[in-house]
Amino acid sequence: MIEAMTTKARLALALLIGASVLTAGCATRPDPSDEAAVHAYEQANDPIEPLNRYFFELNRFADIVALKPAAELYDGVLPRFAKQGVRHFLDNLRSPVILANDVLQGEWERAETTATRFGINTTVGVLGLDDPASDYGYSRHGEDFGQTLAVYGVEEGPYLFLPVLGPAPPRDLTGVAVDSFFDPLTYIYWDGPYTVPVTRFVLNGVDMRARNLGVLNEIERTSIDFYATVRSLYRQSRAEEIANGQTNVEDLPDISNISFE
Repeated sequence: MIEAMTTKARLALALLIGASVLTAGCATRPDPSDEAAVHAYEQANDPIEPLNRYFFELNRFADIVALKPAAELYDGVLPRFAKQGVRHFLDNLRSPVILANDVLQGEWERAETTATRFGINTTVGVLGLDDPASDYGYSRHGEDFGQTLAVYGVEEGPYLFLPVLGPAPPRDLTGVAVDSFFDPLTYIYWDGPYTVPVTRFVLNGVDMRARNLGVLNEIERTSIDFYATVRSLYRQSRAEEIANGQTNVEDLPDISNISFE
């Protein structure tokens, strides 16, 4: 069974690479004389944009027919305390991955916070269904191996949007793969090797979609180009996560020449 799935995965990867090569030529570089267009092209860093847009529309279709209705049902049926319990539980399960990346980044205080949160919420919080650690001053933060690679200077790479996964540039896609080795749930075999991770993945997707129903509707309604907006928001979000929420003063606009007279 596993061998068959591995063969299918290799075939899918081969098809993806082949399609990428075939469509890469569609995202042609603009005329060098058009500086604004060249700058926008380089900022987008999206050499296989036609393929990415195709997968983006596939995901939108899946969202319309399955994920969004499931999220609306989940949001409408479950009381607030139950949804909070699900979120706390899923966040607590993520703690070993966050801790591993805290340590790899040399963020010892954050690692201590993560370990303390996990201990408190797993015991006092009843397996993570509640979050008393936050009440004790141990606020949650997220880390993943994609962020760890960024801390050590690895570039994001060209933008890539995949079915189901969504935005997944090479650096962050590598991070997803490595984080699976840090995740204890990867090694739990319950009615098959993928049951537990897939169940967690689906539940997390439905919960996150439910929490962002209004936000995503508003973004789509007000976006001239929904795909480009999602791409931009993803990069902004990742940049903030990598910086641990700290503003890089080098990215701020130069206001030295502004006159207040």
